[in-house]
Amino acid sequence: MEFDGRVAVVTGGTRGVGAGIARSFLAAGAHVVVCARRPPDTRLEVHGRQAEFRPLDLRDPAAVPAFFAELAAAYGRLDVLVNNAGGTPHRLLGEVDAARHARVIDLNLTAPLTATLAAHPHLRAARGAVVMIGSVSGTRPSPGSAAYGAAKAGLENLARSMAVEWAPEVRVNTLVLGMVRTERSALHYGDEEGVAAVGRTVPLGRLAEPAEVGEAAVFLASDRARYISGASLLVHGGGERPAFLDAATVNHGTTASDAPTTEGT
Repeated sequence: MEFDGRVAVVTGGTRGVGAGIARSFLAAGAHVVVCARRPPDTRLEVHGRQAEFRPLDLRDPAAVPAFFAELAAAYGRLDVLVNNAGGTPHRLLGEVDAARHARVIDLNLTAPLTATLAAHPHLRAARGAVVMIGSVSGTRPSPGSAAYGAAKAGLENLARSMAVEWAPEVRVNTLVLGMVRTERSALHYGDEEGVAAVGRTVPLGRLAEPAEVGEAAVFLASDRARYISGASLLVHGGGERPAFLDAATVNHGTTASDAPTTEGT
């Protein structure tokens, strides 16, 4: 119960990855506040400890500072902020207008910036921690989610700058996620067979579970990570199996002395 007596906020914490993060902080003893535009469909509870829901539209610049001021007044402290809210529909760049792409960037980059700035005075008083939820889309080409990938790249850079400016009072780190199995996985990968097939492209052989993301977030926010700031922790099961491995016809049992050479060609 290393977070006993501490207050953690998880944005977008009502389902999927956010719900997994919220449950992990509950299990660690924190008082967890989840915020989103709509309440959770299921109770977020662990061992009789239940997360508190507070409505918030992160894209409302006036509502966000008021939210954190009310929270600080209610509990007198804020120890952890997990900027999890985000996402994007699958749309090729030319299929939607610039305004739609701007909304994606607003949700995935501007909203976390707004939330973290509003939370900063309270986190500083508690010598707290921020965990950004990034994506591997921020470090590789992302057809169908280009604006999202660009926003996540910006989020990772933003976290590093915050880590430098706000040290030593506030630590800021990023979890860089690969594919995670949630209740919405079918929208992206199809039925169970499709989810399993996608999972086999990951070196560890499956998609991550929300609880595994939650455990990583708890670690980065905990005293065990007290000397970690400005870091990006990959939670992606080893990444993706390179396509050439499946396409190659080379005998992988060939020894170095037997291997063909291109010398002199």
